[in-house]
Amino acid sequence: MQWRYSFLVSSLGVWMAAGILAVTLLPRSTFAQTTQTIAAPFDKTLEVTPGPAWSDSAVDLHPGDVVELSATTTGAGDQPCDPQGLSAGTDSSKLPLASALPGALLAKLQEKTENLIFVGVERQLKITEAGHLYLGSNLSASPGCSGKYAVKIHVVPGAGNEVASVKSKLATAAQIWLSGQLGTNKSQSPQTPAIVPEASSGTAAASPSNAAAASTTAKPLAVSRVPLDRGLQKDLQSLPRRVNDEFKDPGDLVNFVFVGSQNQVEDALTAANWHVADTSTPGAIAKAILMATKKEDYLQMPMSQLYLFGRVQDFGYEQAEPYAMVASRHHFRIWKAPFTYRGHEVWAGAGTHDIGFEKDQRNGKVTHKIDPAVDGERDHVGESLEQAGKVRWLNYFTPSDPVLESKNATGGGFHSDGRVLVMFLQ
Repeated sequence: MQWRYSFLVSSLGVWMAAGILAVTLLPRSTFAQTTQTIAAPFDKTLEVTPGPAWSDSAVDLHPGDVVELSATTTGAGDQPCDPQGLSAGTDSSKLPLASALPGALLAKLQEKTENLIFVGVERQLKITEAGHLYLGSNLSASPGCSGKYAVKIHVVPGAGNEVASVKSKLATAAQIWLSGQLGTNKSQSPQTPAIVPEASSGTAAASPSNAAAASTTAKPLAVSRVPLDRGLQKDLQSLPRRVNDEFKDPGDLVNFVFVGSQNQVEDALTAANWHVADTSTPGAIAKAILMATKKEDYLQMPMSQLYLFGRVQDFGYEQAEPYAMVASRHHFRIWKAPFTYRGHEVWAGAGTHDIGFEKDQRNGKVTHKIDPAVDGERDHVGESLEQAGKVRWLNYFTPSDPVLESKNATGGGFHSDGRVLVMFLQ
């Protein structure tokens, strides 16, 4: 992403000075790292019988907990049940979760709730409010398949009141900056979907070369196998492939879409720890210094204006380690699309991961260097919302004219599998 500022060269020193000033102004006691003992991670396995009934896991959940679920089929017969669901001709209107296939493994975090979560063979959830884990299957009657699901549950309790010292944050920021500049950071590779969608769904699986390049440590997104609505596919095909700068130079890829109201978007991103970017640069520098002296993290650095649908972004969001934001951050811009889906607003987004600085090929100034594997940032957005429990389901859409490799407006190269991640919000 360009993140081009006319003030960038001079302000880099100001941002670094803000951190140093904060350190000198803070009392020595601030540097003492305070921690609180937390419970250890634990595991259990629960057997779930496919059907309309829900199984109580006996696992209480607390804000900050991370729950990892994985499922396999046991005791199967001639037609085994599948945690991902079966491509049967069941009326989706009669299923508990219309966006998932019949028999798919589901979860819910409250006993009485309509917010059902697609799990499939694997899912990670970040808990934002107290709850209780229940597991079930996407069925309203007896299944037409055999076997049970053995679900492994791994819970990592939240970190309580653990607070990193300012000194450690500055050290982390310096390490992130150096790794980006020296090229020692590990680029996020495109994730292959958990299930290979059928061609008729308007999505496409990653190519063998992309699959081979996928990170061995990255968890695949819990992608639904239910085909996207044909009307939505048509609208997604009409989206511009790239955003542009003020000079109409083509820039970052339009690589994800939110389906949901503005309130749902804001709520989901807040829960997933994304921060709205400030819009005033001079005020932001002063704010960063002030927040640092108050031992608060400044994570809302302004971003440049880019264009889609003939206008600048409606919102910019970012994530970063404290004090590292000037050099390295996850970030994206979103624009409200000129169409809706079944009465729901649609938001087109363009996201990249800044990993350092480089020369702007247009004017010779300093600009941000992006991770060329831009699909990693696309899937990072989806993973963060998925972990926060704010996504009803995910799917990929591959346009007929995907952009696989190019350069952004500042001259930085990037590559992609060309897919757009579609996120239907809770």
